[in-house]
Amino acid sequence: MPSFALAGKLTREYLLPPNGSARLDSPGGDLLYAAGGLAVWDSSLALISKVDKNYPREWINELETRGFDARGIYRDDDLAETDMRDFIAYTETNERSRSNPVSHFARREMTFPKSLLGYQPRDESPNPLRERDPLSPDALRVPKSYRDLRYAHLCPFDFTSQSRMSSLFRGGSSQTISLDPHPAYMKPELLRNLRALLLGIKIFLPSEEELRALFWGETNDLWEMAQKAAEFGPEIVAIKRGRQGQYIYDAAGKKRYEIPAYPVRLMDPTGAGSAFCGGFLAGYARANDPLLAALHGNISASLKVEGTGPFSTLDALAGLADARLQSLKEMARAV
Repeated sequence: MPSFALAGKLTREYLLPPNGSARLDSPGGDLLYAAGGLAVWDSSLALISKVDKNYPREWINELETRGFDARGIYRDDDLAETDMRDFIAYTETNERSRSNPVSHFARREMTFPKSLLGYQPRDESPNPLRERDPLSPDALRVPKSYRDLRYAHLCPFDFTSQSRMSSLFRGGSSQTISLDPHPAYMKPELLRNLRALLLGIKIFLPSEEELRALFWGETNDLWEMAQKAAEFGPEIVAIKRGRQGQYIYDAAGKKRYEIPAYPVRLMDPTGAGSAFCGGFLAGYARANDPLLAALHGNISASLKVEGTGPFSTLDALAGLADARLQSLKEMARAV
């Protein structure tokens, strides 16, 4: 049996990265980027998601070839009207864009792919607490053998589906659940609802932007935000800060850490936050320590931004991740 369960969305990715070649109609989604970050340290993981009938079977076969348990990925015929395509492009200033794909291809003097015709970026749900994303995994379809796995991570997807998935996994007293929130519900008026979602969650992994949006108008202090979020239940709050690294708040140990991003040459930042989450959970399983867990996640993210695609993290030279881990330990500091 695998050691980890990861639940999240899959997409057909059309990516124009800041550097390097484009990825056109390739496997993507937060689930795969988190898996790539976790697999740097441990490939014993199970994947939970749903796809439509046209999702290439060979992409799922490739996951199984990597040693992942893909029994939790199921085909849903009701997704026939749902567009699994996801377009991401980076501007000259490395700003991320999901709109106007024709203009991005034209700027790069690239032929617009016919398979992207008719693409429209998906609108955020007007009611994030009630409307379910059809691409979100369904807790009722999770294989029973996954439900007792000790470690589970929930990638960003809609509030209702995350709540049900969390309830599924938090049945055991020894289980550790980490959650990467969806920005749609990180709003001040939904704070009470978030409190209910975080019950039973041990590791909360928001970005700085998401946390600031949640506590807008209440405080500008990130550490105060982390403490308030921890009062909802999580023992660990890890704030992802992009190129600035991470803030780690250990509520149980009453400790705070600041970790700089490991210095690397930027190739493609897509999925770096999800890779951090996967690496964090792997590190926590290894060491049962918030700081060491964050160091593992940081290195997973560093490997991701150096390459393009969810599993570029696994192309690194043998021993590189551990060497970086030892080096990064000297850079982290308690605050």
